[in-house]
Amino acid sequence: MNLRSLILLGLLFTLQSAASAATADAEKRLEKAIDDVLAVANRSSSGAELADNLRPVLEKHLSFSAMTRRAVGPGWRQFSKAQQEDATRLFTTLIIRTYSNKLTPGEQPVIKFKPASAPAPGRVDVPTTLLYQGSDYNVTYRMEEPEGWRVTDVVIEGVSLIANYRTQLDAQFKKGGAQAVISSLNQSVNRPK
Repeated sequence: MNLRSLILLGLLFTLQSAASAATADAEKRLEKAIDDVLAVANRSSSGAELADNLRPVLEKHLSFSAMTRRAVGPGWRQFSKAQQEDATRLFTTLIIRTYSNKLTPGEQPVIKFKPASAPAPGRVDVPTTLLYQGSDYNVTYRMEEPEGWRVTDVVIEGVSLIANYRTQLDAQFKKGGAQAVISSLNQSVNRPK
């Protein structure tokens, strides 16, 4: 084996080791996030209380700034800083409310973790099977390292949360720019629960 082959083999081994460490770190972070969410759900007695109690937990473990930016799409660059902050605040509220409405306080899902993969440097996908209220769901959590291994997307039964919102928000942006997106988010947040 020549020197070039040895160097390439060493580099490949280093990359594989780094990917394994990354997936293990991301998996641990996700397990902690799920434990934190379930602990809050067990202590909450109503949907409104659950949403209020979940906010700090979800803000710790999800990157709402990355999620909002991706949900808006290419038009995000045309938002002013104030519009970006407003859109992120509204999108965060919408996601937390939607998420908490799907949970029944005190009811525990059964979550089985599958082997994670690192499709790109700094990104890990953690697939799970979730048994909740008698139904099985395949849920993949997309996590990113620059965000401290925080969730940046959730794919449920093959449907990306971010792609779903992007379809809606991109159409709003094309109709009326940043203000149309913010108005649409505002309407969604202010719609009766």
